[in-house]
Amino acid sequence: MSVTQSAFRRALLDPAAAVPGGLTGPGGGSADRRFAVYRNNVAVALTEALEAAFPTVRQIVGGAFFKAMAGVFLRAHPPVSPRLALYGAEMPGFLETFPPVAHLAYLPDVARLENALRAAYHAADVPPVGPEALPPGADLMGARVTLAPAVAVIRSRWPLHSIWRFNREPGAPKPGAVAEDVLVTRPGLDPRADLLPAGGAAFSLAPAAGASLAEAAAAAGERFDPGPVLGLLLSGGAITAVPPGEGQ
Repeated sequence: MSVTQSAFRRALLDPAAAVPGGLTGPGGGSADRRFAVYRNNVAVALTEALEAAFPTVRQIVGGAFFKAMAGVFLRAHPPVSPRLALYGAEMPGFLETFPPVAHLAYLPDVARLENALRAAYHAADVPPVGPEALPPGADLMGARVTLAPAVAVIRSRWPLHSIWRFNREPGAPKPGAVAEDVLVTRPGLDPRADLLPAGGAAFSLAPAAGASLAEAAAAAGERFDPGPVLGLLLSGGAITAVPPGEGQ
């Protein structure tokens, strides 16, 4: 009896499952022990990939709990790609429906931020432009800019940036009770997460939809000052092109 790939895969991710029928070791002997070792190695590798991808989530829930939670996750969400560096993209949605962390309602957003930071690290390299590429003076706000593939905005009803900093940076202040949006960029090789001011998320998202900087500022609100966020985009290497003639 041959072993199907689906049967092998199901048994591989379920520690309680029996060795698939028809699977034998060298010389036709029992494969139980070999399969158990292989199954354990797969679970360990996937758990380590999740720990590397979500260090802040792990810090918040604790190492032992994270390992146990990873075991549940990997059985519900087996890899669909050989690239382990990107494994775990479904973690935010998983956390939203995982009862043991229901009291940590902000945890899915922390996972979204860590997903965005990881995606930024692996995003395509596109050379950024400097401030000199932007139109001068009054022409600036008429420009339509292109943003780097690494750029992401995470909107949250929780103090997301403060929670992330508090668990990653020694001495960071405790989070307050305020909603925070986060801008992810990648200056050089290392992704960066910056707290956005009120309206900053709308401003940062608008250029991807083809809006000019003026239109982006309007979407951010009447009192929004685009200067600080534009500074974050430039220092984060987030602006990669300004089409000729834009803003003029």
